[in-house]
Amino acid sequence: MDWLIWVGAGALLVVAEMFSLDLVLLMLAGGAFAGAITAALTDNLVIEAVVALVVAMGLLAVVRPSLLGRLHTGPELMLGTRKLIGQHTVTPVRISAHEPGQIKIDGELWSAVPYDDSLVIEAGSAVEVFEIRGATAYVHPLPEIE
Repeated sequence: MDWLIWVGAGALLVVAEMFSLDLVLLMLAGGAFAGAITAALTDNLVIEAVVALVVAMGLLAVVRPSLLGRLHTGPELMLGTRKLIGQHTVTPVRISAHEPGQIKIDGELWSAVPYDDSLVIEAGSAVEVFEIRGATAYVHPLPEIE
């Protein structure tokens, strides 16, 4: 019957974890469930408590830090013009250092010039945005597969 008490304690800790969201009570619930498994195998309350305590401390020391690390880090947020770098688009007009043109990036029109001043990019060419300076996109043609 001890295993039922351990399962009940573990279930209560899981429900309480839903309100705290610290992952501490979840690790303690893991210890309680380990105590329930031990209680199903033995009738010694001391052994059950020791197993529950050891498993809970192990989970707190090993599993919780890595889970928190994964939850608190995410992909780098790209804002402003940084998110446009690396975008691919097509030039509707011929672009050179002496003939700036316009391209559409993410639905917005941008002035565009080649990143390399010696290049001439023909109309209809696929380009990649290398840099944004002010309101001008510096682009480079993408290699064509023939």
